[in-house]
Amino acid sequence: MLKIGLFGFGCVGQGLYDIFQSTELDAEILKICVKHRNKKRSIPSEYFIYDKNEILNDPEINLVVELIDDAEEAYYIVSEALRMGKNVVTANKKMLAEHLEELVNLQQEFNTSLLYEASVCGSIPIIRNLAEYYDNELLYSVSGIFNGSSNYILSKVIQENMSYEDALGQAQEFGYAETDPTLDVGGFDPKYKLCIVTAQAYGMFIAPEAIFNYGIDALSPHDIQFAQEKGYKLKLIATVDRIHDEAMSLWVMPYFIPEGHYLYHVEQEYNGVIVEAAFSSKQVFLGKGAGGHPTGSAVLSDISALRYDYKYEYRKADLGKKLHYTRDLSMEIYLRYYKDEDLNLFRFDDISEKYQGKDFNYVIGTVKLEDLYEIREELRKRPVFLANTGRKVQARNLKSEQVLATASQ
Repeated sequence: MLKIGLFGFGCVGQGLYDIFQSTELDAEILKICVKHRNKKRSIPSEYFIYDKNEILNDPEINLVVELIDDAEEAYYIVSEALRMGKNVVTANKKMLAEHLEELVNLQQEFNTSLLYEASVCGSIPIIRNLAEYYDNELLYSVSGIFNGSSNYILSKVIQENMSYEDALGQAQEFGYAETDPTLDVGGFDPKYKLCIVTAQAYGMFIAPEAIFNYGIDALSPHDIQFAQEKGYKLKLIATVDRIHDEAMSLWVMPYFIPEGHYLYHVEQEYNGVIVEAAFSSKQVFLGKGAGGHPTGSAVLSDISALRYDYKYEYRKADLGKKLHYTRDLSMEIYLRYYKDEDLNLFRFDDISEKYQGKDFNYVIGTVKLEDLYEIREELRKRPVFLANTGRKVQARNLKSEQVLATASQ
C-alpha cells in the first residue's frame, strides 16, 4: 500500500485531496505539509504539519507528492526524498526544467521513481505517451498550447472583447493564473514544460535559460485587430523541432493561427499538443491544462502507476547524445511598434510587408532566432509585440539539406 506524504494544499493539492475522497485507490495520505499555519483551509487543521522533515524522515511514508509553488524548496524536497529511497510525484515544472538531469541520475542511483505527468499540460497524458507510445518513434516535432492561463486570457480578449487586464484578473480569480502572472503570460511556464517534453521526446536535457521565450503580456488592441482582420487567432505556442537529422531547436512565442489549424478552436483553459512523427504522422492531444481537478487527475495517474513500480526509462537518451541544440535558423514574424528606435532593435533579413499608421506601425519579415535570443531582455522593456506568422522555419548552415516544417504549420 502506498503511504503518502503530501507537500502543498493549494489549488492542485486540494484537487487531489477531493479526488482521493471519490476513488478506491490502494493508497493513503498520511501527512500534509503546508507553509502557513493560519491560512484558512477546506479541511480541519489537525490534518496538517509544518515541518518537511516529518515527512522526509518518516519511514512509513514511501511516496512523496510535491505540489508547492516554491521551485527551490521543491528541489530540496524531491532530491532528499529520492536519496532516502522514497518514490516521488511532482508537478513543479520550473524545478524539473532546472534540475531534471540531476534528478534522473538520483532516481537511477537510489533505485527510486520520479514521475511528473502533472507538470505538463494538466490533464493531458503527454509525458506518458512520449515515454511509452513514442519511445521508438522518430519524432519531427512536438508543439502546442502548453499554458492554460494565457490561453484563457487570449480567448476572453479575442472571443469576448474583454480587456487584457480584466481577462487576467478573471484567470487569477479562477485559479488559472498566479498572483504574479509573469511565468504564465511571459512565456516562462510553457518554456519550462518544453524542457521536460524535450527530455522525453528526444532524450535531451536543455537548460531553460538557453531557450528563447516571449509571451503575451505586451499584447495590444492593435495586434488583436490585425489578427481579426486576417482571420487569425493568437495562441502562445511552445515548439521543439528537429530541424535537421543532427540538430534540435526550441522556442516559445505567440503565433497567428489560421482557421483550419489543429489549435484554432482550442479555447479557455484547454491545452493542445501536436506530435509530428515519421511513421504515425500528426497526432493531437486536447484537454484541460489548468485547474485543481484536471491537474490533480494527472497526479493521481502517477500515484496509481507507482502501485506497479512504474518509472520513466528515458529510452531516447542515446539519441539525445547524438543531437545538438541550435538557434541557427530563421523565422517570419509580425512586429508591432511605435517608434523607429524600437524597429531598429531588430535585424531583419528581409521585410515582406510594412504598415505605418497614425496610432501604430507593423512589419512582417524574416529574422534569425539567435538574434531574437540576443535581445530577449531588451524586448521585455520595449512597447512592442511580436508573433510568429506560422510559416516555415528555415534552418541555416547545417550539414544536411533536409529541413522540416514545424508542427505549428
